[in-house]
Amino acid sequence: MIGNDWDNILGNIWNSSGFKNFYNIILNEYKTKTIYPLLPDIFNALKLTPFKDVKVVIVGQDPYHGEGEAHGLAFSVNDGVTIPPSLKNIYKELHNDLGIEIPKSGNLTKWAQNGVLLLNNSLTVVKDTPNSHQKIGWHLLTDYIIKKINEKDEPVVFILWGNNAKQKVPLINSDFHKIITSSHPSPFSANYGFFGSKPFSRANKFLLEKKRLPVDWRL
Repeated sequence: MIGNDWDNILGNIWNSSGFKNFYNIILNEYKTKTIYPLLPDIFNALKLTPFKDVKVVIVGQDPYHGEGEAHGLAFSVNDGVTIPPSLKNIYKELHNDLGIEIPKSGNLTKWAQNGVLLLNNSLTVVKDTPNSHQKIGWHLLTDYIIKKINEKDEPVVFILWGNNAKQKVPLINSDFHKIITSSHPSPFSANYGFFGSKPFSRANKFLLEKKRLPVDWRL
């Protein structure tokens, strides 16, 4: 499915009758509706960030639902796509936190390649219909992924923005790992705790304290 160590970590999932039945439902959705991201991109977050490399996990809600936007990474859009409002606010906080120049592209692939797992709670969405696959069953897989990362013997930072992402807190051992929460970066909530939360510097501070390499947040 993935092509790296995630296949061993998730092997019992891939081979289960429950997941195969669920995935057939997903494939049928692609046959009958316009679904994002493109089918080959569903698992890009896992493909670009192997289990062994995970240092930070950022949890999103579901993929962008506009044409050509989503490509399998939470909060990220393809090159050439207008940067969505939530990502604009993430970039503003990145600049205010670390002084990094605000990127011109919304493509976060470099973060993923630097150990940041950009995981949406739901990995697919119907065109122009946010949260349309929220109850279809993806959370069973993404919860399991969080649980497996929680079992790592290296400390990991979990950045959880908004109430949807905060639902993952009970799955994480906060005595070993670092949990950073705030309001969502959406324009509707960014002023209520997201701006000024300094998640990027706090994540790197924790990683350094635990003798792990910090994330290069530059894009």
